[in-house]
This record gives sequence, structure tokens and C-alpha cells, in this order.
Amino acid sequence: MVGSPSLAMNRTPRLCGSFSRTERGRSQMPSSTTVETSPSADASSLSHGLKQRHLSMIALGGVIGAGLFVGSGAGIAAAGPSIVIAYTVSGLLVMLVMRMLGEMSAAYPSSGSFSAHAERAFGPWAGFTAGWAFWVVLCTAVGLEGIGAAKIVTGWLPGTPEWAWVALFMVVFCASNLAAVKNFGEFEFWFAALKVGAITLFLLLGVLAIVGVLPGTGSPGASNLSDFLPHGSQGLVIGLLASLFAYGGLETVTIAAAESEDPVKGVASAVRTAMWRIALFYIGSMAVIVTLVPWDNPEVVEKGPYVATLDHLGIPGAGQLMNVVVLVALLSAMNANIYGASRIAYSLVERGQGPKALGKVSAGVPRAAVLASSVFGFVCVVLSYWRPHDVFLWLLNMIGAVILVVWFSIGASQLRLRRRMEREAPEKLVVRMWAFPVLTWVALACMAAITVLMWRQPDTRVQLYSTGGMTLFLAAVGYAWQRKRSRV
Repeated sequence: MVGSPSLAMNRTPRLCGSFSRTERGRSQMPSSTTVETSPSADASSLSHGLKQRHLSMIALGGVIGAGLFVGSGAGIAAAGPSIVIAYTVSGLLVMLVMRMLGEMSAAYPSSGSFSAHAERAFGPWAGFTAGWAFWVVLCTAVGLEGIGAAKIVTGWLPGTPEWAWVALFMVVFCASNLAAVKNFGEFEFWFAALKVGAITLFLLLGVLAIVGVLPGTGSPGASNLSDFLPHGSQGLVIGLLASLFAYGGLETVTIAAAESEDPVKGVASAVRTAMWRIALFYIGSMAVIVTLVPWDNPEVVEKGPYVATLDHLGIPGAGQLMNVVVLVALLSAMNANIYGASRIAYSLVERGQGPKALGKVSAGVPRAAVLASSVFGFVCVVLSYWRPHDVFLWLLNMIGAVILVVWFSIGASQLRLRRRMEREAPEKLVVRMWAFPVLTWVALACMAAITVLMWRQPDTRVQLYSTGGMTLFLAAVGYAWQRKRSRV
């Protein structure tokens, strides 16, 4: 989940994509193409402490999140076996979005990611809107994931207060992000390794069960797939929306790449492998689940589809082991979201679009931005104590559609910047969007269609309204900020 810097006048250049003061005013792409990768950069610069192995595993494990392990259950209950179609359709859209983002991020690596690209394409107001909207969603997601993780632990240790576990998780990951960026990389490396290993084992066991060679189980054949569209097209739409938001967070790798040893190589590699990762981990696991477990089994929602599947296969202790993996996924997401939010905030401040206090860097880490980005997680400690039964849904409704704002900004920015790069710096097109501009327009049309589908669903309409209101407010503030700066 995402952030990018510009330069203070007395600081060493560090990221290609930084804006001079003149360029900020004219909203042009930067003329400098240098990426500072020296580990000896001064303490006021972001470090480049992420190694290629960190970035590779973040890219691999970043697609395996709580939305897949837990949230997919509601999609299966609504769409039945057709959830495979829903994940395939939304996965294709995500591939297009990642390809567009990868094209821009490989050309101009920046911890501002899509926010910095939106500023280059349309001006500071666009970067302000996309950046701060995503900062809000990441900070809120930190609290959501903390609450979700606490619910798992209190299930194992009944009687312990949920808010205390949220507070503990927040302290741990706030502290880890205040330390060197390599600590974040190590946390995510091992979190991702565990998630990848667990889901790979799950897929292997599932395939063995489907073909009837797993000891103690018989092949279900296609018996669970006969009622493919149990709730008709309406159910498929609900499943599509559920699957779409399970993909949120893939953008984080383009943020992390800016602090890696080789930003261009890191972004290009992550984007090029996105297709098989989505196909294997998302679409593949959905196919295994709906083939093995009846879609209307209540445990699919109550326990989560992965735990329900392993329990259905009767593998001793496997369900509880998967609960451990779900907990790891939630904690991993908390860690990554604090990181991404702090870098987005730092980037915005460095580009003159936020409080200067958040731009202070110490030992290569924007510690003020880390603390500010962790505040809402600590607020969730209070909320989970005050309103433990409905705070989760309230927070979800508040941020539900922000990912569409981000994707719209990515598509629109790529449409404009690609032509500019072809004229001014064609050598920077290390990653190219497929069939440009046709597939860019197709992606934007799909996003518009999804917006209409959300408006037609009562459960998601409130998310659309709250996100729309926040986006319009940020755009107005960003435009006023831009006008004010232009007069200085």
C-alpha cells in the first residue's frame, strides 16, 4: 500500500523524479534522471537499505493479504463458484493498472509513486489529492488490520482485551518503522516467505485432493461447481467488487523500490511477474476452494475460506495453522501500511504539499512521518475499546472506494505521460504498457463501470459517497494550495 520526495535546497539529490521549485510550478517532468543509490547519502536523505531479495519477496508476498485470506469468504458466499470469474476479471484489470504504474515508476522511481506521477501529469493539485487520499486509506487500514489481528488472538486467548492487543501490535510496528528501512525489509521478507510457503502448500494439498490422491479424502469431481451462479448476475457483481478490493496494496512495491539498491530493476521485475502471481495465488486458490468446499458452507464466511477448506479435508491442526498464517498476513499488512503511509506523507511534504514538520529525516528514516502515520492506528485502540462491535465496519465504509481514486489517477497519468516520455526521454521506457493507448482506455472504462456497479449496490454506495466527498474536498484544498504557492 504507498509515497516520493523532492529536494530541500540544501540536501543531496536522491531520487529520480524529484522536482525543482521551478518544475513544481510548471508541473513538468524533471530534467534530472539520476538515481542516488549510494549508501553514503547523508542522514537527511532517505536510505537505500532495501536489498533485491527484500524487494523480490515484498513483490511476491505483497499480493497475499488479509483481503485474500479473510475477505474472499464474503465474495464466495455471494457469487458461489463464479467467484473464479470475478477474480479473473478483476485480476486482469489489476494487471493493467500495475503495468501502467510500472511503466511510470521504472522511468521515474519515486517513493511518491502514483502521487508523484499524477503531479507530473496534471499539476500539484492532482498529486496532493491522490497522495493524501491514499495516506488516509493506509492509516485507516493499519487500524483495521490491527483490530482483525487482535480478534484472532482473543479467539485463542479468550478474556484478554482486544484493545490491548491492537496497542501491542501498533507499538511493535511503529518502532520497527522508526528504525532503519532494512528492518522493515527484513520483517516483510520473513512475513512474505511464510505467506508464500503456506499458500503454496495449500494449493498443493488442494490439487492433490481434487485429483483424489490425498490420503483420507475422495475427489469431489465437479459436484460443488454445478450451481455456478447461485445468485445470478447480482451475486457475481457483489463477488466482483469483493475481489477487486482484495487486490489493494499491490502498489506498495513501487514505493519500496525507490529505497532499494536498484530501483529501476526492482520495479521492472515486480511488474513483469505480477501476472503469474495474481493467476496463481488469487485465481488458483479460489478455484481450489470452490471445487473442494460447497459455496454455501457457513464456515467459509465464519472461519475464512482457507481454514474452512483445510478443516473440510480433515487435515489435523491445519485449520489452526492457517489461522496463524492469517495473523501473519494481517501483521505484515500493518507493517507495510505504516511504511507506505510514511513515505507518501514524506513525499508530499518534500514536494511542498504538506506540513514541513513531517519532512524531517533522521538516519535515513522519515520518523516524524512514521509517527504521524501511526497515530490513527493508536486511535483505533481507543475505538476498539469504545465501540468494539461496529468500529470495523465503520472504518471499512470510510475508505472502501479510495483504491478506485488511485487507479483512476494511475490510468489518467499514464495516458498523458507516455506521450511525453516518447518525445522527451524514450530511453526511460524500460517497461511499456501493452497495446498503448487502447488498453489504457479499456482499463479506465472498466474503472468507470465498477464505479457505476458500486453506486447500484446499497452496501457499497455509502463507500462511494464517503470516498467521493473526501476526494472532492482534497482536490479543492490541493487546488487552493497550488494557487497559493503559484503566487509566492
